[in-house]
Amino acid sequence: MEFQEAVARLRIHKTIRKGAIERHHTQTEKKERKIFFHRSSSSSSKQKTKPSEIPIEFLCPVSGTLMKDPVIVSSGHTFERACVQACNTLGFTPTLMDGTVPDFSTVIPNLALKSTILEWCRNYSLDPPNDKTTLDFFSAEKLVRAKILETQRQKPKPPKKNEHQDTGAGIDHVVTDLITQTPSTHDSWSSNDSPLQLKTRSSYYSSPSSSTAEIEAFDPNPKDEEFVRKLKSPLVFEIEEGLISLRNTTRAREDDTKLQLCTSRLLSVLQPLIISRYTSIQVNSVACLVNLSLEKNNKIKIVRSGILPLLIHVLKGGFPEAKEHACGAIFSLALDDRNKTAIGVLGALPPLLHLLRSAESDRTRHYSSLALYHLSLVQSNITKLVKLGSIKHNPPINNHLESTEWSDKAVDQDVIVFPEIEES
Repeated sequence: MEFQEAVARLRIHKTIRKGAIERHHTQTEKKERKIFFHRSSSSSSKQKTKPSEIPIEFLCPVSGTLMKDPVIVSSGHTFERACVQACNTLGFTPTLMDGTVPDFSTVIPNLALKSTILEWCRNYSLDPPNDKTTLDFFSAEKLVRAKILETQRQKPKPPKKNEHQDTGAGIDHVVTDLITQTPSTHDSWSSNDSPLQLKTRSSYYSSPSSSTAEIEAFDPNPKDEEFVRKLKSPLVFEIEEGLISLRNTTRAREDDTKLQLCTSRLLSVLQPLIISRYTSIQVNSVACLVNLSLEKNNKIKIVRSGILPLLIHVLKGGFPEAKEHACGAIFSLALDDRNKTAIGVLGALPPLLHLLRSAESDRTRHYSSLALYHLSLVQSNITKLVKLGSIKHNPPINNHLESTEWSDKAVDQDVIVFPEIEES
């Protein structure tokens, strides 16, 4: 009996002890959970802390949004790339908050600021700029058009004329105004000997009131009207028909045809077609650009339209025939000394060198070598070519020119392959 009572007491003691241990563990786990929850909530509250405002250096002066692809322009200001392209396309130069006017002649990627913006977003647990939050080219173009109209509305209206004023005197006054304003408009596209990056703002840019885009808006060019309508069509076959028609029209030898068709509106419509996923659209659109670039007065206008990055995109990953036309277009644009630096800065040299080495088409290699030759006449491009190792790893460009069937034509800049390019 005594033995059984001792065993029973031992069991009761173990049960009580086990229950106490379990209660102790439960209480400990609750405390740990509270501590962990407190720490996690405090850490999450720290992560969710958002800045009071975005640094003004991270915002595009034109759109006012956080920049995804910031670029530095010649005047030292930084903008979103799409806004710069839209301003160049529409011929608009904004006046910034501090009263300065930017110079969009040269565009260089601001990689340092881009990485700083991404790091700032990570530190504050914010989504970095993406395609949904950043303006694309067409949205930027709409914004710039709105700014142009706003600028026009802010201009002081001319005083109303007296109803009894002589009609002839009024006509004379209008004619006098047109004669006075005409030189400022034409100066913006004048061809001077100074290089692109050394142009002064007064001679290089016209005011928004005299920009080409505004003139076309009030007085649309009937020659490009039909082409613009077809190229904006949602139907692929209509776009192809429009491009083929434009390509045949721009083959004409008459100077006026190329000059009158090279409008800001037409260049703007061509831009998305240059990077189309349809072979015929990409090839024909680049070929049209080649034909337009053969007119001397169109070269600087095409570069200012912001179309060069798209041509470089074709050089890197376009269809083979489109690459050939893109090389021809860049070669043609490089004949204007004011374009040489901009073409090099925008990154045309590496893909041109690659095509010179590995392109299967003789014409592609020939046009790329001619483009590289003319681009190398600028010291800044020579430095880039040396850094790319072109002198060490590539045969000299002049040797390539001499080995081709066009070597005799390559000597004279006025004769260089113009007939071959015009066959585009």
